[in-house]
Amino acid sequence: MRWISLKTGALTMVLATAGWAVVSERGTVATAGTQDPAASALQSIGPLTFGPDGVLFAADRQAATIYAIDLGKQATGGAPGAKDVTGIDGQIAAMLGTESKNIQVTDLAVHPKTRNAFISVMRGTGADAKPALLRVDGAGKIEIVALEGLKMSKAMLPNAPAAGATGQRNPRMESITDMAFVDGKLVVAGLSNEEFASKLRTVAYPFKDVEAGTSVEIYHGNHGQFETRSPVISFVPYKVDNTPHLIAGYTCTPLVKFPVSSLTPGAKVMGTTIAELGNRNRPTDMVVYRKGGKDYLLIANTSRGVMKVPTESFGSAQGITSRVSTETGGVGFEPIASLKGVEQLDLLDEQRALILARADGGALSLQAVSLP
Repeated sequence: MRWISLKTGALTMVLATAGWAVVSERGTVATAGTQDPAASALQSIGPLTFGPDGVLFAADRQAATIYAIDLGKQATGGAPGAKDVTGIDGQIAAMLGTESKNIQVTDLAVHPKTRNAFISVMRGTGADAKPALLRVDGAGKIEIVALEGLKMSKAMLPNAPAAGATGQRNPRMESITDMAFVDGKLVVAGLSNEEFASKLRTVAYPFKDVEAGTSVEIYHGNHGQFETRSPVISFVPYKVDNTPHLIAGYTCTPLVKFPVSSLTPGAKVMGTTIAELGNRNRPTDMVVYRKGGKDYLLIANTSRGVMKVPTESFGSAQGITSRVSTETGGVGFEPIASLKGVEQLDLLDEQRALILARADGGALSLQAVSLP
């Protein structure tokens, strides 16, 4: 089996079973059989990913905490699959008692068994913002997932940026930027409170403890400098030359590979920058898929559309170690002009992706599209 882990977990070799954890000497790990008050009070909801047996991992960035949630019947109660929903942001906002301008969709993940879509949303802004989780089934029915009473455990990051920061950038809200479940462990990207701030963590599941993480450094060819304080924004696990790696995207879009074997607690690791995909941009989501006997990386971006990147040269690509003289460099890519306004994406099946795309008029829609 190819070592590819996506948000759905559908193509991952799962080596662990679900369970509820104990107390840690490093990060704090808590459990909730029927959900205690601490577990029910999510302050925020951001990145999502699925793990063993459909366990949903949800990041509470404000609390620098990861929840592992057993969705129970709320994972299987609807029609299987996913259906296009036009103007889904307006429908979600109405269900939450507000207008679409007052909600922010923070992630999309497809359930590995039911293929239903799960969408994380923040209602409101600033200190008044509240989290919500919704499911969209194969009939296009949207339901709010009631977290009360669900089994869940949580793991709190031990060295997250301080809460309550003000200014243009709040490092706390980048404490967890992306997650993926791979081979019995949850891989977590984000920032720490250390000088060498950018971290990749591997957290065993069921949760036992949370290590301080691996400090990661990159050379950013567009900026012409080494960087240790910029977090990985989006990543996907992928085997390069039969060796497990993380393929990671950063703000202003350097594409970097990290051997998974190098991610040991307390270590400082230099990634290999294999592409510069253009500045003034953030890669919001990425998936790997196979088509025509070849693997491709599909990247959704804030400013540069959707990119299709062939993976066959990832192993032989020469690392970028000096400022690039052109807007892009390294491994090549193909812009996918037919996919416009894509803000989130995940694999629906081997032929299709599920996307959240914003029209020119501003409405956000859920769509199943053929993989390019």
